Amino acid sequence: MTGQADSAGADPSSGPLPSGVAPLLSAVFYGTCSFLIVLVNKALLTTYGFPSPIVLGVGQMAATIMILYVSKLNKIIHFPDFDKKIPVKLFPLPFLYVGNHISGLSSTSRLSLPMFTVLRKFTIPLTLLLETIILGKQYSLSIIVSVFAIVLGAVIAAGSDLAFNLEGYIFVFLNDIFTAANGVYTKQKMDPKELGKYGVLFYNACFMIIPTLILSVSTGDLQQAAEFNQWKNVLFILQFLLSCFLGFLLMYSTVLCSYYNSALTTAVVGAVKNVSIAYIGMVVGGDYIFSVSNFIGLNICMAGGLRYSFLTLSSQLKPKQPVDEENIPPDLKS
Repeated sequence: MTGQADSAGADPSSGPLPSGVAPLLSAVFYGTCSFLIVLVNKALLTTYGFPSPIVLGVGQMAATIMILYVSKLNKIIHFPDFDKKIPVKLFPLPFLYVGNHISGLSSTSRLSLPMFTVLRKFTIPLTLLLETIILGKQYSLSIIVSVFAIVLGAVIAAGSDLAFNLEGYIFVFLNDIFTAANGVYTKQKMDPKELGKYGVLFYNACFMIIPTLILSVSTGDLQQAAEFNQWKNVLFILQFLLSCFLGFLLMYSTVLCSYYNSALTTAVVGAVKNVSIAYIGMVVGGDYIFSVSNFIGLNICMAGGLRYSFLTLSSQLKPKQPVDEENIPPDLKS
C-alpha cells in the first residue's frame, strides 16, 4: 500500500521511499515529536502553572487547521473538499480525538512525569486487543510476550508510586482507552481513495474545535486561561505557541506512523519514548520518588519495548524470499 499514490493525502511531488525506510523514519519522527511535546506541556502546566489544559488543546487544534488549510491552498498537500458524507466517514474519530486530547493534558498536570509515562503503557495491550477485534490482525507469540512484558513492568513500577493521585490515575487510564481506540480507528479510516492522512487530521480538528471551545467556556477553563498572569511573559508565550505547533506535529506523526506501520507499533514507540522520559525525570524532573521496584519495573518496560521494536523492524527489513515457480505443483499454478 505504501508504494501507491495517496490521492487524498500524499504529496504528489514526493517519490516512494525504499522498503522498510518509511516505516522506520515515521516511527522515529513520531517518537521524537511525542517526546518533545510531553516536556513542553509539563513545563506549561506544572512549571508555569497554566490552569487550562482544554484551552491548550484548542490551541493545538487551531494550529492543525491553519497549517493544513494553508498547505492545501498552496497545493503542498491535498485532501477532499467538505461534503455531507465526511462526518459519516470520520465517525467515531472526532469524539475519540477530543477525549484523547483532554484526558492526556489533564493527566499530565496531575501526575509526576515518571508515573504518567508508566501508566500510559496500558495503551499497548488495549491497542493489540482492538486491532484484533476491529482490523482482524494477528500477532505472533513473541510480539504478545513483548507487549505483556511492557505491561508487567508498568504494574511493578506503579505499585511503588508513593505519590498516589486517584484523579490523575483515572484521567491517564481514560487517556489509554482513547489513545488505543483512536489509533485503531485512524488506521481503519485512512483509505487513500477517501479522506487520506491529511483529510483525517483536518476534519477531525474542524469538527471538534468548536465543541471543545464550548466545553472550555462551560467548565470555566477559558476564563481561567484569560485571567492567567503569565500572558505578558515572552518565554511563556513562546512555549505556548511551541506546544500548539508540536500538537500539530504529534497528530501528523501519529497518523504517519500508523499509516506506514500499525497502531500497535505506534503505541509501542510511544511506550519506549515514555520510559526514556521517565529516566530523564529521575535526574531533572524533581518530582520522582525513587524506589527499587519502580526502577526495576521501568527497566522491564524498556526491555519489552526494545524487544518488540527489534522483532517488528527485523520483519520489515527482511527481504522477501523469491518464489521458485519450478517447485510449485501444476495444480497450484492455475
